[in-house]
Amino acid sequence: MSYLKLILKNPFRNKTRSSFAIIGIALGIMVIVALGMVTGGLETSTQSTLKSGAAEITVVQTGSSVGSGSINETRVNDVQSLSGVKEVAGTLSAINRSTTSTSSSNNLLSLQEAGNGGFTVTGIDSDKLSLVGVDTVDGNLFSNGSSNEIIIGKTAANNLNKTVGDDIYLFGKDFKITGIFETGNYITDGGAFMSLNTLQNLTNNNNKVNSILVKINSNANVTDVSNIIDNTYPNELSTVTSTTQSNMVNQALSTIDMANWLFSVIAIIIGGLGIINTMVMSVNERTREIGVLKAVGWKERRILGMILGESMVLTLIAAVLGTIIAIVGVTALLSFTSIGGLIKPYYSLDIILRALAVAFTVGIIGGLYPAYRASRLSPTEALRYE
Repeated sequence: MSYLKLILKNPFRNKTRSSFAIIGIALGIMVIVALGMVTGGLETSTQSTLKSGAAEITVVQTGSSVGSGSINETRVNDVQSLSGVKEVAGTLSAINRSTTSTSSSNNLLSLQEAGNGGFTVTGIDSDKLSLVGVDTVDGNLFSNGSSNEIIIGKTAANNLNKTVGDDIYLFGKDFKITGIFETGNYITDGGAFMSLNTLQNLTNNNNKVNSILVKINSNANVTDVSNIIDNTYPNELSTVTSTTQSNMVNQALSTIDMANWLFSVIAIIIGGLGIINTMVMSVNERTREIGVLKAVGWKERRILGMILGESMVLTLIAAVLGTIIAIVGVTALLSFTSIGGLIKPYYSLDIILRALAVAFTVGIIGGLYPAYRASRLSPTEALRYE
C-alpha cells in the first residue's frame, strides 16, 4: 500500500472514535462559517444603507429612536430654513399587523398571511424619495395627497409575489401597486412607501411625522448643521448623523466579528484536544505496527509525517462537513423565514479560507504530540509492546 493511501485509510480503523472527532470539529467550523455569512450579510446591508440614503442627518424627537416619536409637521419647514440645510423631508413610519383581509377582492393578500409578522410602510412626499435612497422605480411613483397608490420594495414584492398593477390590503384599505423600487438596503426593500398625507390619515397622525430627513448643502459640514438643529430646538429635537449611524453599526459588527474569532479559538482548543485524544489512542493501538515500520527502515520524519497526515485528514473532512452544513443551514434559514428580508447570506472565499485555516491549525496542533511520540518510539521496545 502506498504512503498516501496509508494516511487516508489509517484514521478510519476505529470509525466510531474518528466520527466523534470529526463531528466535534465540524460543529466548531459550522459556527465559524455561519457567523461569517451572517456578519458579512449585515455588513453588506449596512454599506448599502449608508450609500443609498441621500440624507446625511435624521432628526427625531428627543428621547426617541429613529422611526418613533411624534414631531409637529411644521418643524419640517422650520428645519428647512436653518443655515446649511439644502432639502428636507418629513416621514412617518407605521407597521401593518393585520391578520385577516376583509377586502372583497380575492386577489388581495394580507401581509401577515404572506408570512410577515409586520410590514413597515413609510409615508413621504413622492418628490422626496431620493432622500431615502429611492432613485429609480420600475413603474410609476404614487400620487401625493390622499390616494390608494403605493410603491413596494423588490424584497417585499418577491416575498408577497406581487408586481406592478397588483393590489395589496393595508390598514383596512386596498392599495394599487404603482411601482417597485430597489435601493440595495434589505430593510428598506422589504417595506413600502406611500403618500405622507395618506398614511397620516390612516394612522390618525394628522400633521405629525416621526422623523425629518435632512440633506445639507455641498459646502456645509454635517456636524455643524447637526449642532445647529440641536441647539435651535433643545429638549425637542435630536439629530443622528449618517456617520454616527455608521459608527454604531460598525461597532456592533466588530463585536460580532470578535465573537467569531473567539469561536475560532475555542474550536481550535476543543478540536485540538479531541484530535490529540484520537491520535494518541491510535498511536497506542499501533505501537507494534510502528515498531515494524521503523524496523524495516522508515525514518522518524516519515512516521511523523504519517501521523500528522492522518490528523489533517480528519480535520479537513470536518472542515468540509461543517462548511457545507453552515452554508445549507444559513441559506435555508434566510430563505424560508422573514429574517431573509433583512439579511442575505454572504458567500465569500475569505470565510471558507478561515474555516480551512482553523481546521489546518487544529490538525497540526492536535497531531503534533502524537506524531512526535510515534516518531520517537524505539523499534525494539515497540515490537515487545503488548
